Formats: sequence, C-alpha cells, structure tokens
Amino acid sequence: KKIEWLTQDKSQTEAGGFSPDGKTVTWVANVSGNKEIFFYNIDNKQAQVLPISKGVNTLGAAETSFTKDGSKLLFYHNGPDSPKNVWVYLIKEQRFYRVTQSLVGAVKGEDLVQPFVIQYPSTDGKWQISAFVYIPYNLKRDKQNPAVVWVHGGPATQSVNWFNPIIQYIVNQGYVVIIPNYRGSTGYGSEFTSANKLDAGGNDLKDVIAAGEWLKKTGYVDPKKLAVMGGSYGGYLTTMALTKSPENWAAGVAIIPFVNWFTEVENADPSTREYLLTIMGDPVANKALWQDRSPIYFTENIKAPMLILAGGKDPRCPKSEAEQMTSEIKKRGGIAELKIYENEGHGFSRIENEIDAMKNIANFLKKYVPTAKKP
Repeated sequence: KKIEWLTQDKSQTEAGGFSPDGKTVTWVANVSGNKEIFFYNIDNKQAQVLPISKGVNTLGAAETSFTKDGSKLLFYHNGPDSPKNVWVYLIKEQRFYRVTQSLVGAVKGEDLVQPFVIQYPSTDGKWQISAFVYIPYNLKRDKQNPAVVWVHGGPATQSVNWFNPIIQYIVNQGYVVIIPNYRGSTGYGSEFTSANKLDAGGNDLKDVIAAGEWLKKTGYVDPKKLAVMGGSYGGYLTTMALTKSPENWAAGVAIIPFVNWFTEVENADPSTREYLLTIMGDPVANKALWQDRSPIYFTENIKAPMLILAGGKDPRCPKSEAEQMTSEIKKRGGIAELKIYENEGHGFSRIENEIDAMKNIANFLKKYVPTAKKP
C-alpha cells in the first residue's frame, strides 16, 4: 500500500471519485474562484480539465458521478448567467448539455454579464490580489461611469464565479463592479487566509482600496463616482473604507455590518465571538488595536452618504451595530439611511425583503453615484 499525490498545483482541491472501471479519477479544483472538474488518467498519469463552462462546477452527491457504463458524468454548474443546474458531460464526445433550467420569469442568461479575472499587486508587495470584474454591455470607455467595489464577508470566505443576483442587478443598472478576494480570503492557500490575523481592517482594507484604484485606470470609471459595498465582514470593511480613506468614495452601502469590535464581541452569538477573537486577539491586551480598527470611533472622517441594511434578529452582527453607526453619523451632520428588516437574521432570506433591499440599494446608488446621462 502507498499514498500517491495526484495534484501538484496550489489550487484548493475538493472531493472527487473513481470511474466505474477504476482507470479515471475526478476532482474539483478552485482556480481563482472558478471551480473546474479534472479527469486524471491512472495509466498515463495525466490530468486534464473538462472543457465545460466557467463557473462553480461540482460533482454529483452520489457515491459516483459516473453512469454505470462510464460514458457520462453528472455535474452541477452554477455560473454568473444562471443559478445551479444539473448538467451531463458526454465523455467520449467531449460535449455537455443542461438537464434543468433554474432561471425563471423574464430573466435571460444572455442579458447577464460574464465577469473576467484580474490580478493586481498588494500595496505592500506581498501578494497578488485576484478579483472578478463585471463591465456592463455596450459601456463607453469615456471615464464617466460609476463603479462599485463589492467586498465579500467572512473574512475567511471567497467570492467565486457563480450566480449573484445583487451583483447582476447592479451591473445591469450601468455600474462597473469589481469583487476583490482580499487577504484573509480562502482559496489561495493557508498563508493567504491567515494574513489578516491581528490586522483586520488593516492590509485587507488596503487590498479593497487598491481594487478601486485598479478600476480608475481602466478608462471606464469616473474617479468621483466610486462606491464601496459589502455584507457582514464586508460591511465592516465598507465602514472602515469610509472612515479610513474617505477621499476615495462617493457612497457606501453596508449590509448586516458590525462597526465596533468591543460591542460586536460582547453581543454576538458565542461561535461568532470565538471566531472574531481568533482574528483580533484579546480585547484588553490589544485595546489600542481594537479601537483603531473600529470605525465607530472615526465617524467624523466620513464624507460620503451611507446606506445601512440590517436584520432585526441577526445573531452575528446585531442590529445595534447598524443603529450606533447611523446615530453617530447623523450626530455629526452626515447622511446615513438605515433600513432594518425586523424578521430577518444574518442575511435576507425572504424574497420580499431581498427585492426590497435590491431596490433600496439601486435607488441609493442612483441618487449619489448616478450613471452617465445618455445623449
């Protein structure tokens, strides 16, 4: 008996399986936010990626994803132009077809924008930061268009190339969107994921700011029409961006955020509390760090109007976080709009609230970072 490594690259690899004849091994590899399915030939020790659409491709949940005769492979595809569907790959013919159709109503896949992956250097030179960029169709490269830097939550998660209705909705309103996988994200190795330990709101924030700077160089974006937006930890980084680099932003949208490390750790549920302590350490020993990385202490710096959306029953980022931020901004004469969905938790699960939140976000962006007027 011996153990043999089949993968040699740095991509995060997920579960796979054997073909019925035992001659082929499958696995899924996370390649810059695209999950690709690989076939590995046991005899010649060669791996090849399946020529299927980019996105989040995963294998079926059964013991094997192959048919009994090994001629077909069942997989799931979740892409920017459609939620998860069941697909079948014909191995000999090297072609694939969709079995289910998850897009409903008047939504057409061809109207949804396919993002592309870019990389830019971190400001300290330690990392290459990967990001997805969405450019609206038929957009003029005239430096007059608004843009959004979308910041994912976690921080130990990753933005991947799957169906994201809020992003597609914003892009279809005429906004360029960039989604950086800042340091602390998963999918790029353990060292990258742990790179923001005892530094939350520090260099990860600089990675977010650098994403906006990258957009400004594309020729599409008006530098004075840049908004920052995110949810959960992404909402936290949004408020940090508005307080620590106020000159960069024309608007901000914080969704289910926390804004004060002390009150967040005090009021959050036990599992969230323990997780946050692993990121920022002891609140007594690291008091100065906790204060410096709590945007609630720097609301006087905020120049841009802010929209805050929160859940009334959120156990992770209690609504009191959103309320204290709104109160402090208004005390100082700033613009802060707050909407609390009292029947929601950490995220909006009810369709009527999802729709309302999207409309609130779109209306807020139109008001403060409007799209260029068409002749």
